[in-house]
Amino acid sequence: MIQTTPGSLYQPGRYRSYFRDDVPSRVGDSLTVVIQERASSSLSEEARGSRDTRIGNEAGVEMDAPVINRMFGWSPGKKSLSGQLSASGNEKMDGRGSRNNSSSFTSSISVTVVGVLANGYLRVSGEKQVQINEDSEQIRLSGTVNPRDIQPGNLVSSTKVTDVRLEQQTAGNQSLFAKPGWLTRFFMSVLPF
Repeated sequence: MIQTTPGSLYQPGRYRSYFRDDVPSRVGDSLTVVIQERASSSLSEEARGSRDTRIGNEAGVEMDAPVINRMFGWSPGKKSLSGQLSASGNEKMDGRGSRNNSSSFTSSISVTVVGVLANGYLRVSGEKQVQINEDSEQIRLSGTVNPRDIQPGNLVSSTKVTDVRLEQQTAGNQSLFAKPGWLTRFFMSVLPF
């Protein structure tokens, strides 16, 4: 359906003031997000334990029992029995672990303003798909942009986008080489050791 116009050159929906900066401010405007994402994390753990146990016991008994002496053929007199029990143990444990992770993602994507919030912030969304030979890369970005963060040339850094959702997916021969084969994945699931 074609929308009729009142016949004037002035269209309220297309009005732009000549006295303002030409920055995206309405639904349908576009800007470029420069993706500069870096992440790094480091974790280190160390545990030490030591335990030492010693037990010692000694007992001695003297007895003078003629009946027992005659039964075992001992000569008369006092007999002494002594016993000694000792045990010792030692345990030591040292454990260490560390992990370092670092990633970097640099690219750019043009996005479209899909909504304007009450405070003037812009809801943006965009998708970029690049295919070279049989390798394809797809980037999706959505978030909220403060118009004051938009640089000349309608550029904004991804670090200035709030509530950002950034997705990158690759497919093709390049990802196939980095992924283990189906037989390897089967044995890794059955025999995880």
